[in-house]
This record gives sequence, C-alpha cells and structure tokens, in this order.
Amino acid sequence: MATRTDAPTRREQILREAARLFAERGFHGVGVDEIGAAVGISGPGLYRHFAGKDAMLAELLVGISEQLLTGGKRRVAESGGDPGALLDSLIEGHIDFALDDRPLITLHDRELDRLRDSDRKLVRQLQRQYVELWVAVVREIHPALAEPSARSAVHSVFGLLNSTPHLGRPGALPGRAGTAELLHRMARGAFAAAGADGVGGAAGTSDAAVAAGAAATDGAAGPVRA
Repeated sequence: MATRTDAPTRREQILREAARLFAERGFHGVGVDEIGAAVGISGPGLYRHFAGKDAMLAELLVGISEQLLTGGKRRVAESGGDPGALLDSLIEGHIDFALDDRPLITLHDRELDRLRDSDRKLVRQLQRQYVELWVAVVREIHPALAEPSARSAVHSVFGLLNSTPHLGRPGALPGRAGTAELLHRMARGAFAAAGADGVGGAAGTSDAAVAAGAAATDGAAGPVRA
C-alpha cells in the first residue's frame, strides 16, 4: 500500500480507511456505515466490494504480508549479489512500510487472532518466508552468526522498526527522512552487534539473543511475528 504512487482504487480507499478506523477504535468499535462514510459511500454500498468487516480485515493482514514478501524477493533479485547493499535495501523497504502503514502494525498486533484459521495460517506462512530472506543475508554478512541467533536478530530488528505507532505525537520527532535515517542506523547497529556476538562465540550471549528475539516476536514485532 505504501509504495503506490498512482491514485488508489475505491477498494484500496476502503481498505485504507478501514485500517485507520480499526487501529484507532478496535475492530468491534467500528461499523460498516462508518467505514462507508469515511470514503463517501453508503454502508450497504461497501458490500459491492467486500462481504463484510471480516473480509476487510483478512485482506488487510494477508495483503500486507504478501506485499512485504513480494517486495523482499524483488530486492533480492535486484541486489546484484551484494549482501550489504541488499540488507540496506531490505531495511529501507521495511522502514517505508513501518512509517507509511502504521495502522496495519497496530491492527496486526490487536486483531490477528480474529482471522479465520486458514487466513491466519497464510499470514504466518508468508511472514516466515519474509523472515528467512533476512536471515539468509544477515548470515552472509556475518557468517559466524548461528542461524537461531541470526533469526533472533531479525525478529528483534522487526520489533524495533515496527515500534513506529508508539514513537509519539506528530511533530514530536524528526521529519520522515530523519526518522527513517535514525531507524536505519539503529537496525544496522543491531545486526552489527549480533554479528560481533557471533564472532565472540559466547554461548550464553547467543542464548540471550535467542531469548530477546523470542520476546520481540511476542511484542511489538507487528506484521512479522512468525
């Protein structure tokens, strides 16, 4: 959703407003009529696009998981075999999502369990594939880092980047470019620290990293908690 530059379709407008309202007031706190009013159509008119709120929620959460994975695969294909440039590109892409689609992070954290089992399993499957793209490049840059610790580091960085809904009021932080640069430096620093741990080879430190990553997947890791 964040990467489109052309005018959104009516269906996309509905999804964007639904995400905003669900994030602000909760899934059960928003009616179909209110979503319709936000995009200038009657509530019943929404049923020409979606079967109901459950269908909107599923498309939002499955859709963003598909978008992140597709974007990640594209970045891998365009990287030219340079792992450092690829990691920077993956970080930049995720920061774009985290800054431009903040309601989806909140929505994922609060409402994922409302999805049908099949949709929830699909979200998890897509998320796992996205995580493994990152794990592969992190291990290429830091070959001494064990796979579980690399995966833990990736989840921890997702927790950092997906903290954007909690960063504060508009105007209380640097502009978008400054915030993106800060998040990028912090993500790179986290991976560098994890890589230094791997070189050190301290088993206790590695175990702590795995525990930290597990905590991140249960907390603010947003749409990539798999």
